[in-house]
Amino acid sequence: MNIVCQNRKAYHDYNIEETLEAGIVLLGTEVKSLREGKANLKDSYVIVKDSEVFLLNCHISPYSHGNIMNHEPLRTRKLLLHLKEIERLRGKIAQKGYTLIPLKIYFKGSFAKVEIGLVKGKKLFEKRETIKEREARREIARAMKSRNA
Repeated sequence: MNIVCQNRKAYHDYNIEETLEAGIVLLGTEVKSLREGKANLKDSYVIVKDSEVFLLNCHISPYSHGNIMNHEPLRTRKLLLHLKEIERLRGKIAQKGYTLIPLKIYFKGSFAKVEIGLVKGKKLFEKRETIKEREARREIARAMKSRNA
């Protein structure tokens, strides 16, 4: 699995309830640009519309060796999921506070995939608790390392 880009901010701002792998419909220059690693998932999100799933605000830079037929960097891209998965997601995001966010774009074999997460936003105090827990785990790991060395 070759990871192109990750949405690290999503892990900080949201509680990730569930993840799904989806295919993505891309143009040729978009695939080439992804292979160069020129993509950004910041502020991007996923919507369900008429039993289809779309990725919005995902920035894939124009291909460096492209011509006038290069793609639009912020265009809406269709995601490929089974109908049962789409209907299940539609039911879950209808609940208050849930949304769909892309977590990472990667290549699986020769196919570009997007990992989308069903997430619920964190409150400010929850973010602080997460930071405290992470720092505590680091302290414990440091203490264990210095004790073993």
